Amino acid sequence: MDRDFLAELFSDFGPVTLRRMFSGFGISVDGTNFALALRAGLYFRADEETIPQFQAEGSKPFQYQQRSTAKVVTVNSYWELPARLFDDQEELAGWARAALAAAQRAALRK
Repeated sequence: MDRDFLAELFSDFGPVTLRRMFSGFGISVDGTNFALALRAGLYFRADEETIPQFQAEGSKPFQYQQRSTAKVVTVNSYWELPARLFDDQEELAGWARAALAAAQRAALRK
């Protein structure tokens, strides 16, 4: 996913900041990171309030394999965006707002 594609994808949500990281981009608003666009897909921030929505869509949390140990690490705070939302920017914007709210709740807990 490139910058232009992501900017267009989030156009119904509003302006986002894209920051290079790992194999893709961190996506944020006003310094709050709420999504990751990686080679493996697009992942939104999730918490106890939003995880059931991802589970209902059959989504999975972000996972990666550690190089040194070959152990698979699951990151439950980011869940893969359902593929159907790539064709519905209006609904994607709602999911993005929920992901931003989850990220803001996490920041308040720190």
